[in-house]
Amino acid sequence: MQKEKLRTIRKQKGYTQQQIADIIATDVSNYSRKESGDVRIVKDEWDKIARFLNVTVEDIYEDEEAKVVINNDHPIFNGSASGGNINQQFNNIPGAIIENLQGYIALLKEENERLKEELRTPKGRK
Repeated sequence: MQKEKLRTIRKQKGYTQQQIADIIATDVSNYSRKESGDVRIVKDEWDKIARFLNVTVEDIYEDEEAKVVINNDHPIFNGSASGGNINQQFNNIPGAIIENLQGYIALLKEENERLKEELRTPKGRK
């Protein structure tokens, strides 16, 4: 559900999505997904946005209808994951997010290996 009230007031007051994103400490692409209704806006964010726009929360708030739902009964959360394609396990998460997370995981694995090697190498023998 798009946040039409929020979008309308933001535009009427002459603010960009980037300016609102800065207020709630997120990047503009995430804020854009929040305003379009793809990502939930939490209460604290509603409060910050309302204060910034100098309106009440009621002036901009619209009920949430989050599209991304995580099922905590899913095997990956209860420890019984058997591998497989992550896109099949989480087909409701946008591919760009999954790719970003996979890249981050690869970076963490590299750092983990570097730290393991550092531990294996005695100090003074590098």
